[in-house]
Amino acid sequence: MGYRVVVAGATGNVGREMLNILAEREFPIDDLAVLASSRSTGDIIDFGETGKTYKVQNIEHFDPAGWDIALFAIGSEGSKLYAPKFAAAGCTVIDNASLYRMDPDVPLIVPEVNPEAIDGYTKRNIIANPNCSTAQMVVALKPLHDAAKIKRVVVATYQSVSGAGKAGMDELFEQSRNIFVGDQAEPKKFTKQIAFNVIPHIDSFLEDGSTKEEWKMVVETKKILDPKIKVTATCVRVPVFVGHSEAINIEFEDEISAQQAKNILREAPGVMLVDKHEDGGYVTPIECVGEYATFISRVREDSTVENGLSLWCVSDNLRKGAALNAVQIAELLGRRHLKKAA
Repeated sequence: MGYRVVVAGATGNVGREMLNILAEREFPIDDLAVLASSRSTGDIIDFGETGKTYKVQNIEHFDPAGWDIALFAIGSEGSKLYAPKFAAAGCTVIDNASLYRMDPDVPLIVPEVNPEAIDGYTKRNIIANPNCSTAQMVVALKPLHDAAKIKRVVVATYQSVSGAGKAGMDELFEQSRNIFVGDQAEPKKFTKQIAFNVIPHIDSFLEDGSTKEEWKMVVETKKILDPKIKVTATCVRVPVFVGHSEAINIEFEDEISAQQAKNILREAPGVMLVDKHEDGGYVTPIECVGEYATFISRVREDSTVENGLSLWCVSDNLRKGAALNAVQIAELLGRRHLKKAA
């Protein structure tokens, strides 16, 4: 006996990836509905590589009664409109948007980090998926925090254009092509040219000069991992199609060596340590595409602070940063609460 599952936003990058991962992981599904806006109604979409296809339904007209789990990838405006409706009908919403992440009645879950927090989902019948850059970082931080207690994190991100959706990927492709043939590379989606450039600006600016993306990393890390951890972030968009990278500097309360950290990370759930002190002995975004793991490289001690480490963290932002984490939440929900497929 399986679940009746909805994927909303199924025609977008993350929605398609959700369908791929549900198929890859053989999530126990009895019925599947794929939803999108009226623009995509009637389109045919593949269910991974299973050979099955589904016709896209209009989310406006969909009745969620009798469905078990809905994976949402429809943005905050869509979630605001439809998540309460689905939740009230008894369909648990796993939402990829930022809308509910900091709601105290909505669990914000990374299954390798805080699985027990999912028990609070019944208050709203909604579970939040974290920001893509936060998700991979806390997977790396959790086992180290358990071992030596983290005081402070300084992170600089190198975030791919797929984090801005299909429009971001199209813009990088079109600008790159235009530059090669001598045409103008005018920015549309981004604030400046992204091809052959980096942009230290993701999401809107806040009063203190930080951006909302940076704020998300701070508050989400505190909610998921530990409210006492101090976090400062600089979020940068780079001309990479898929895969977010992060340079993370960590200050601990207790002593921890680079070798101890490597030993811990080597055994940590969701982590793949690739750290050789040689040419190519580290992971780059292009190598993480399509993978489930959060890859850690360049683990080393920071002599400028007491009990400090630096490391390099790479993950597929469409997978662990979004779709994979959502499916893992669904699996966790099934194991701990719904138990239909037990």
